[in-house]
Amino acid sequence: MPDRTLFSIVESPLHPDFSALYRRLGISEVRLGSQRKAITALKTRVPDIVVAEFLYGYGNNYAGVNVCNLDVFLYSLQKYTDAARIIVLADRNEYQYVDRLDALFPLHAVLRQPVREPEIEPLLEQQDEAGA
Repeated sequence: MPDRTLFSIVESPLHPDFSALYRRLGISEVRLGSQRKAITALKTRVPDIVVAEFLYGYGNNYAGVNVCNLDVFLYSLQKYTDAARIIVLADRNEYQYVDRLDALFPLHAVLRQPVREPEIEPLLEQQDEAGA
């Protein structure tokens, strides 16, 4: 099985740690603490999978251009690949806004927090089947 790269973008304590699951599935995890660090990492490594939290831009400085914390990273990702699978983790209070992001970028899946291993594992295995 080819080694796949997963960007795990951890911006809050709610982000679950699935590192052991990723290792078991033969996925190389790159754990990043911010969108800015994820954008920088794209210059040296392109992910097959991205797991990131959705944080809606309530009254922020996005000036209506961006929907959430993921926009700039996902625009940057498009320069390198259009094949990466994007798995978004959304808090129940922000889940209603994820459709705005999905209208801009094709999301592979949206999971409601708290996310458990049995919910994400099949999504990672789908990647195995698609890439085989």
